[in-house]
Amino acid sequence: MGLFDFFSKQKKETLDKGLEKTKESMFSKLSRIVAGKSKVDDDVLDDLEEVLISSDVGVDTTLKIIERIEKRAARDKYVDGNELKKILREEIADLLTENNAVDAEDFSVKEETKPYVIMVVGVNGVGKTTTIGKLANQFKKAGKTVYLGAADTFRAAAVEQLVIWGERVGVPVVKQAMGSDPASVAFDTLSSAKVNNADVVIIDTAGRLHNKIGLMNELSKIKKVMDKIVPGAPHEVVLVLDGSTGQNAFEQATQFTAATDVTALAITKLDGTAKGGVVIGISDQFKIPVKYIGLGEGIDDLQIFRRKEFVDSLFGE
Repeated sequence: MGLFDFFSKQKKETLDKGLEKTKESMFSKLSRIVAGKSKVDDDVLDDLEEVLISSDVGVDTTLKIIERIEKRAARDKYVDGNELKKILREEIADLLTENNAVDAEDFSVKEETKPYVIMVVGVNGVGKTTTIGKLANQFKKAGKTVYLGAADTFRAAAVEQLVIWGERVGVPVVKQAMGSDPASVAFDTLSSAKVNNADVVIIDTAGRLHNKIGLMNELSKIKKVMDKIVPGAPHEVVLVLDGSTGQNAFEQATQFTAATDVTALAITKLDGTAKGGVVIGISDQFKIPVKYIGLGEGIDDLQIFRRKEFVDSLFGE
């Protein structure tokens, strides 16, 4: 086995383990509803709807999946319980394909864009700062020089946590005094990164302001300042969501997509929940690609989201 194959196998095992609770929950229920059924009828579909909703796929996406299965059952004339799992797998894979433009291959950035600036948003407690630290680690492992900006100046804990991650990964963190203007921190971070010819800049932002207008104004101000230092920045706006919070994650996505132009999603803590279906629902409802998934506490337990591998692990294939 080559080195690449070894690491690929490790990633696959981490993904399988991370989705184990969701898989066991979803498919133990699925097995019960098709047990002894000779065909997929309305009762089976009603039960399947309940399984998907309880896995936090979301009502709208669940109804879409059920409708597709109904059409296939009508077209194929005869669909039994054994075929339902295969059809469900195909429909989920198709939904993820429709809503995720192109899977990222690895933790790389556009070489012609330097520094490549990522602004990270999300409420407190979803694993935002941890995700930034893990991202910095992955970029550094890929040979990139990375700068972190502690622009969540409303919480001392956020700045302290980012500094700890910077020390752990071995990358510089630009910070200011508590209560400083977050846009000023972003300005200093990008200025330092440019002077030192850095490859990647990741900017942390406040998890919560008093209302949506305040959040929108704050993020807009940060973006305008960054664009003056590095034209086109931020090149990516990543919204971090806690996969274990289910419907709260949908609400957070609604708030942040209204406040700023989110270009990618990072869904964390999937290893600790049986509701990993949230990945399917959020991808479908917001038409924003899921780019990263968090599958554990380890520094390397952040993976690029790959649709095929996700579906394979979810269905135990």
